[in-house]
Amino acid sequence: MANEEVVSKNFIEQFVEEDIADNGRFAGQRVHTRFPPEPNGYLHIGHCKALGIDFGTAEKFGGITNLRMDDTNPAKEDTEFVEAIQQDIHWLGFDWGDRFYYGSDYFEKDYEYAVELIKKGLAYVCELTPEEFSKFRGDTQTPATSPYRDRPIEENLDLFERMKNGEFEEGKYTLRAKIDLASGNFNMRDPVIYRIRYIHHHRQGNKWCIFPMYDFAHPIQDALEGITHSLCSLEYEDHRPLYDWVVNNVSVPSKPRQIEFARLGINYTVMSKRKLRRLVEEHFVAGWDDPRMPTLCGLRRRGYTSQSIRDFCSKIGVSKVSSTVEYAFLESCLRDDLNMNAPRKMAVLRPVKLVITNYPEGQVEELEVENNPNDENGGTRKITFSRELYVESEDFMEEPIPKYKRLFPDGPECRLKGAYLVTCTGCKKDENGNVVEIYATYDPESRGGDPADGRKVKGATLHWVNAGDAVDFEARVYDNLFADPEPDAAEDYTTCLNPNSLEVLTGCKGERSLADVKPSKAGENEPSFQFLRLGYFALDYKDSADGKLVFNRSVALKDGFKK
Repeated sequence: MANEEVVSKNFIEQFVEEDIADNGRFAGQRVHTRFPPEPNGYLHIGHCKALGIDFGTAEKFGGITNLRMDDTNPAKEDTEFVEAIQQDIHWLGFDWGDRFYYGSDYFEKDYEYAVELIKKGLAYVCELTPEEFSKFRGDTQTPATSPYRDRPIEENLDLFERMKNGEFEEGKYTLRAKIDLASGNFNMRDPVIYRIRYIHHHRQGNKWCIFPMYDFAHPIQDALEGITHSLCSLEYEDHRPLYDWVVNNVSVPSKPRQIEFARLGINYTVMSKRKLRRLVEEHFVAGWDDPRMPTLCGLRRRGYTSQSIRDFCSKIGVSKVSSTVEYAFLESCLRDDLNMNAPRKMAVLRPVKLVITNYPEGQVEELEVENNPNDENGGTRKITFSRELYVESEDFMEEPIPKYKRLFPDGPECRLKGAYLVTCTGCKKDENGNVVEIYATYDPESRGGDPADGRKVKGATLHWVNAGDAVDFEARVYDNLFADPEPDAAEDYTTCLNPNSLEVLTGCKGERSLADVKPSKAGENEPSFQFLRLGYFALDYKDSADGKLVFNRSVALKDGFKK
């Protein structure tokens, strides 16, 4: 026992282990979970936690997971979202095999079970209007009431069938479960389980004009699919008694167990699909896949890797207590992944020309530099060096501030990464006083960036690009979409949007190897690079084209998250 590896289990895994033990409620059964997104928007980073729990828990116990579209409410559902959800889940590395379903697949069974409840005297047709429903709901000291609770079973059956046949207008009737009007849990005070809606369904068309409520349909769907563990977020904890009531009072073939966990909250963003939809529809952002959005397609386009997101969800763990995670921690997980796997390139975002005045005119030499010092198989690449280069404009100051160690006239020697030591001698300005060229001399004996005599260099190491074969590109530098760490707390969260969340830089210069970079298929795995000293950048598959390169900064190099 002393040599056995101790594997920590979260509380969900502990419950599952108990349930599948020899004397557990699911003894001898295969662990079976489900992921039930509503196809009314794109998945966001908050869904990843649920994805990881649903699929990961099943994987850990050798089980399986179903993917089921929760399309019982057709108001905002669309096949576009269905396809996007499937793509996102596959991108994260999860698979549901042939177990793909729609909640609407079970509308006939939902109806049959509702009729069964009516026949058992456990459901009735109610005529209360929404205003009356609220009025008669009661409070903690007063039970709810309904004058229609004792309507005869035959009358309920007749009215419910006529509801299905479209004989009544919307809002005229609802079907309510007959449970306990005095319950301290208001979800159990005869909740509505069916309502009339004249609306086109994206799969069922106009076949149905009555639709089951989620709290009624979901436990039935789980039971019909043989789900053992229905894992859901914490807001459904108070709905669990209703979940259990449904599966215990209709003749479903199994009785799943619902277990709740805390949702994922991240600062500087919003996690509501309704709020994200507004950002898209009112053009605060450029679409669901805008790289500033917390959607998976937006994060993927920005350059987030599936591994970094899975690492993030794994590290934040599973809890029963709601909390907010720093966005910087998500960035830290991406930075850790790209640091090990992203090739290095040199690029200049705000270029100014550097002329090496004592370097032979017309001469071009090749230098060999490593692709990634953290990857033993990363190899090397060749870059070119000549008399004229591009450097960052911020790497030169005509009148330096104290402790400035980059280029300035008569300043210290600086290293050009992988090339030579240079000393700034002056600059040239245009008629507006802007620096257009910087002049320097180089030490021919310092090839590779180190002096032959081993002298100490006081200046900084600078990145650069050879002007003779530089590749033009556009860079998009992103910051948080919201300036307020808690936009949900504002009366109108759109007033918290960060006006500086996107900076577009044109005329950027990159080393010649960037000319060979091509977008992958539909943004599935875009090329990512560390641009030395600047951050990690990913090719934008949507806006890049032949002759036009667009790179999105995924994350800066500086790690603002204190581990």
